[in-house]
Amino acid sequence: MTSAQHRSGRLPEATERIEAAFRSAGVTGFLHAADLDTGREIGVRADEPVVLASVFKVPLLVTFHRRAAAGLLDPREPVTLRPEDRGDGPTGISVLLDEVRMSLRDLACLMITVSDNTAADTIMDRVGVATVNAAVADLGLVRTHIAGNGTDLFESMLQDGGVESLGELWGLLDEPGMLGRLRVLDPLTTSHSTPREMARLMGLIWRDEAAPPDECAQMRRLFGLQVWPHRLSSGFPYDDVRVSGKTGTLPTIRNEIGVVEYPDGGRYAVAVFTRSLLPIAVLPQADAVIGTSARLAVEALRRPG
Repeated sequence: MTSAQHRSGRLPEATERIEAAFRSAGVTGFLHAADLDTGREIGVRADEPVVLASVFKVPLLVTFHRRAAAGLLDPREPVTLRPEDRGDGPTGISVLLDEVRMSLRDLACLMITVSDNTAADTIMDRVGVATVNAAVADLGLVRTHIAGNGTDLFESMLQDGGVESLGELWGLLDEPGMLGRLRVLDPLTTSHSTPREMARLMGLIWRDEAAPPDECAQMRRLFGLQVWPHRLSSGFPYDDVRVSGKTGTLPTIRNEIGVVEYPDGGRYAVAVFTRSLLPIAVLPQADAVIGTSARLAVEALRRPG
């Protein structure tokens, strides 16, 4: 048993309850949570590789702010996006009909708050995939790899599914063998990490260690503005508890990483990744168990002993 497994093993009752919650929701779950100030932690399959989906936008955001701090890009640079330049996506600029002009930093805002894929592709064009991977390596995230941008992800789905649109693909997910053909569902062939490393990345942002303090403060603001309230935050329906995060969604995949902050000063980085066997677009039980498992983990970390 490794030291990390031993530390998680100090909370066996909590891990059993988390596993039971995952089973009840019909998913395989992967979780890591850590107290940002004491280092106390808990995990369930915390070191197994997981599909990032749109969580890849977190290391992309960190890289963007690191380069801005180094003077290698101007976050206020205006960008004009024509309709024909936009990638697929259900939110943000991707669904607009007319030409859009905004700054890089406002695109970064949309990338996190509404998971805008066109905004993410534009930011990735400015920094480069190799630069993102160099940044995560510099931060010590040795098991994290970004394979490409959002357009790369969607194009691989269409190619693997033998279809021309994502709508057509969603309608064919229950065909025998379809899910097994999609490379985006295999952590070995898409952007991937581990729950431990993604929780660590959020901790680096909250402790001003991922980039200079002002840049980290700007990132924390964006995570607090994310508009999807139904995953991590569903486990903490309290007016005085702040939940900040970033989701990721693909067929059978529901994820969120974030930080939970209590009024007594307690801060807990949480990363939850789930995989379902159900080839359907809406997975409310998977969404809900992210909040449930996160709450069980954080409550265990908050208990003395």
